[in-house]
Amino acid sequence: MTLGNLGHLLVIFSFVTSLVATYAYLRATLLSTDNLQVETWKRFARGAFYIHAAAVIGVCATLYVIIYGHHFEYHYAWSHSSRALPWYYMLSCFWEGQEGSFMLWMFWQAVLGVILIRTNKLWEAPMMTVYALVQAFLTSMILGVIIPGLDFKIGSTPFLTIAEANPGAPFLQLNPDFVPKDGNGLNPLLQNYWMVIHPPTLFLGFALTLVPFAYLMAGLWRKQVVEWLRPALPWTLLTGVILGVGILMGGYWAYETLSFNSYWSWDPVENAVYVPWLIVIAALHTMIIAKKNATALKTSVILIIAQFILILYSTFLTRSGILGNASVHSFTDLGLSGQLLLYLFAFIIVATILTVRVWKLMPSDKDEVSTYSREFWLFMGATVLCLASFQVIIPTSIPVWNSIVQAFGGVSKLAPPTDAISYYTKFQLWFFAVITILSGIGQYFWWKRVQKGKMQDLLTPVWISLFISALLITFGGINKLPYIALLTAAVFALVSNITIIIGVLRGSYRVSGGSITHIGVALMLIGILWSSGYQKVVSLNASGLLISKDDYFTKEDNKENKENVLLWLGQPTRMGDYLLTYRGPRIEIRDVPEFVPNTWVDVIEGDFHAVCLRDITIGEKTYHKKGDTVAVYAENAHYEVEYREPNGRIATLYPRVQFNEKMGLVTSPDIKRELNKDLYSYVTVGSDPKKAEEWSPTENFRVAMQDTFFVNDFVAVLESVGRTDKVEGIALTPNDVAVKAQIKILDKEREYYITPTFAINQERMVMRKPEVNEDLGLRVQFMEIDPKTGTFSFAVNSKQRDYIVMKAVEKPLINVLWIGTIVLVIGFMMSTIRRFREFRLVRDKGVELEKV
Repeated sequence: MTLGNLGHLLVIFSFVTSLVATYAYLRATLLSTDNLQVETWKRFARGAFYIHAAAVIGVCATLYVIIYGHHFEYHYAWSHSSRALPWYYMLSCFWEGQEGSFMLWMFWQAVLGVILIRTNKLWEAPMMTVYALVQAFLTSMILGVIIPGLDFKIGSTPFLTIAEANPGAPFLQLNPDFVPKDGNGLNPLLQNYWMVIHPPTLFLGFALTLVPFAYLMAGLWRKQVVEWLRPALPWTLLTGVILGVGILMGGYWAYETLSFNSYWSWDPVENAVYVPWLIVIAALHTMIIAKKNATALKTSVILIIAQFILILYSTFLTRSGILGNASVHSFTDLGLSGQLLLYLFAFIIVATILTVRVWKLMPSDKDEVSTYSREFWLFMGATVLCLASFQVIIPTSIPVWNSIVQAFGGVSKLAPPTDAISYYTKFQLWFFAVITILSGIGQYFWWKRVQKGKMQDLLTPVWISLFISALLITFGGINKLPYIALLTAAVFALVSNITIIIGVLRGSYRVSGGSITHIGVALMLIGILWSSGYQKVVSLNASGLLISKDDYFTKEDNKENKENVLLWLGQPTRMGDYLLTYRGPRIEIRDVPEFVPNTWVDVIEGDFHAVCLRDITIGEKTYHKKGDTVAVYAENAHYEVEYREPNGRIATLYPRVQFNEKMGLVTSPDIKRELNKDLYSYVTVGSDPKKAEEWSPTENFRVAMQDTFFVNDFVAVLESVGRTDKVEGIALTPNDVAVKAQIKILDKEREYYITPTFAINQERMVMRKPEVNEDLGLRVQFMEIDPKTGTFSFAVNSKQRDYIVMKAVEKPLINVLWIGTIVLVIGFMMSTIRRFREFRLVRDKGVELEKV
């Protein structure tokens, strides 16, 4: 049996066992009056799900073996991996494709299912009925089975061979047994450590959204309209923290890897994940107050359904191809659009039926909620979070609306916002200003620091906040009303929540998770405000000359011509407080800790390897000898730029460019990190080191010693000609004669020396070793010596001097953003751990706690 057959068999087996587990748990739920039969069916269902989980792990292991073992006869391995990739990037190959990402999602749901079975026996049967059914739907996405007679495909399998994936391809007709020697390799942008950990974290967040949804469906099914809250709440908190961390990881990857000069671009795919996270956060706030507030209970039901449905909707958006023209991150359609819609609508219908069935059974509020109650302020915060999510999801869904209209024969000309960053930011900024204010007020009411009729109790943090904000606005130069509002709101959230924490610490630190989380949000907003709102371009073009007439540079009144600096190889250029020197293109050898000059290796065309042209020595350690074949990141060109500060301190950055055949010029930044700011630098135009050098026609010079002559606009002086015992690349014998010329070249800023050699061996054969100076773009060859006239002949070729065009942006206080994310996660985890402990106390001892 081949690996592909084994993998496909395990997929079918996992699908069947998930259906069996669903049916068995359904029987156990419906037979709730017969304890013996219930336990029998539960044991059977449990075993079926355990087998399903084992089969899912087997499916994942089989695909990874295919990738890691370089089985390029399989289309998935050939499409996403290559021999040159290290093992950790082969993990990224696993989930780069759609099928692999579905498998990652399946894996996490299988693991979580096993944990749920073993930790909550009371809710096991009804909850796992829903859970296993969802897992069956998800497993069907990689079945890759065609129903005979209907020509309908269920799922897309990653275990197809190249021949099966390309039936009738001409190259297979010539050679049916064709197996590529190497694969296409992983997208260079994904060859980043964040892409090893970001997708698993994000898909764990996806999988976690099912847990509170399954508890809710079980509660509605059994008409336990309130009881589902307690087991679901800690899982909702965990969903919020994991999904949030996954989103933040993606933002940091974008900041480090992409050159759109930010960590968030409001791309539709980003929005499709951001919106469910906002709903999760809103849901956990309403769940906290739901036992005492009927409105919050009903809202919690709607939001828990919404967060799961929105995850399915985001999957449809990113994998149906509907965002193909609106997002650079979306997958192409693999023919799964209909199946994804069926998946989506099936659970919308199931959830709606169960909710309508018990809606009247939910308790009603007899009294209006007082504005002095903590429930009111938490509910207000949840409401604003929902409004913020609506503002994002509606414009993001414009391509879906257009498709629906066209499907019914109509015409819709609606278009997504052209400037997504400005459009979404101007609304979200105000939403989060309100949210942060509510987080401060809500904490005061939650801990009963405000008594009924005594709103003046809030005046102390308000006055402190206004004083601090006034100082920051004055000395920070903040002059835009939205920024002033956001800063004041964030400072108020900091002051009020810190005040609460100081009081809480007198009791137990474990209950301070909410305040710590809100402090993290406030810090993030301050970091976002300064790093995005007051970033400063420092690479200003002071020459007054146009760098390029390309549209990218000339649009918006020559904006990019004004905000980019041209750096010639080896020529220092002033940029603000820095003196910049471009040192040349560099290449990354996979097992060498530093970048090395491109001239040190000869890259093998169409391969991920190169031959060393010299010993590769870094410091005192030699990593490779001349002639060794080494693995390199051949698709990447790094440009070494030296930053010299006024105090003499030197920092070196290596912004990256990929000359990508599919995506064009792809640039990635390098970042000079300081305590109060980042200097974010990226190359907008760079010479391609892989292109053949185009030298000018040869120009011949005959000069005597100390003669001055002009070479390509440079002044040159032949200073000396003398005998030498060594010529690099030429093995001299004692009978050989070699001489070296020393030619001084005068540039604007400095002097250069070029030393071509001329040798005659014992067979009277002439050997000429030219010397190339990349800084000047000159190649000089010592041609002959005329002893009668005392003159020397040189052949000179010139080329375009190497250069780059670079943009540099200062991002002030961006570290406040990253610190805020860490504080946010710490607060979330404290709250999550606390709620799980409370749940275990109830489960194990039957203790009913006061607070949800």
